[in-house]
Amino acid sequence: MSNFLKTGRKIVAIGRNYADHAKELGNAIPKEPFFFLKPTSSYISPGQGPIEIPKGVDMHHEVELGVIIGKDGRDISQNDADNYIAGYTLAIDLTARNVQNAVKAKGLPWSTAKGFDTFCPVGPFIPKSKISDVSKVGLHLSVNDKLKQSGLTNDMIFPIPKLIEFVSGIMKLEEGDLILTGTPAGVGPIVAGEKFSAKLTYPELDGEVLSEYEFNAEDRQGGYEFKA
Repeated sequence: MSNFLKTGRKIVAIGRNYADHAKELGNAIPKEPFFFLKPTSSYISPGQGPIEIPKGVDMHHEVELGVIIGKDGRDISQNDADNYIAGYTLAIDLTARNVQNAVKAKGLPWSTAKGFDTFCPVGPFIPKSKISDVSKVGLHLSVNDKLKQSGLTNDMIFPIPKLIEFVSGIMKLEEGDLILTGTPAGVGPIVAGEKFSAKLTYPELDGEVLSEYEFNAEDRQGGYEFKA
């Protein structure tokens, strides 16, 4: 499943799955999971070039644990969810925050704010066998070597089996699909000229580094321009 970037058909991104993150954006803590979709065209891997910031966009970082689905399934129970996980990846759900705020105020979808090219950086595939307890994963993100986000997956409101049950009860999960499981508190802006790095540690916050990468950000030439 190391080729999930080519075989996966959708990116399912869970919103507000860490209480502190929901609070920092002034959002209510959800009573059940909710999600939005990002296009697979937003994928970018380390070494493929910089992150592009569209004109007029206030881009924010959201570091996340990504769950890679290993086989097709629908109506998957929480007890059976682990059998559908192939592995994990370190992901960043980049967000055009000012665009998101504008469309939310109008009751419109978030697709533009979440779906730009390069807005889903992902690291290499991590086999499921490497992480025996997924509640003990550390997620970290730094901008210009200054730590901005650092949290543990045991702070998730809804654990991964619940997310798989919920999503698969609405739409079929297919081999290679990616579930972004939410982000810890500390999200904030990245501007052109800055370097940012992400790190996934296990079995605890300062434990073994299983994935680490960095990107540079630059202004996008051409394309969409957000005008408030």
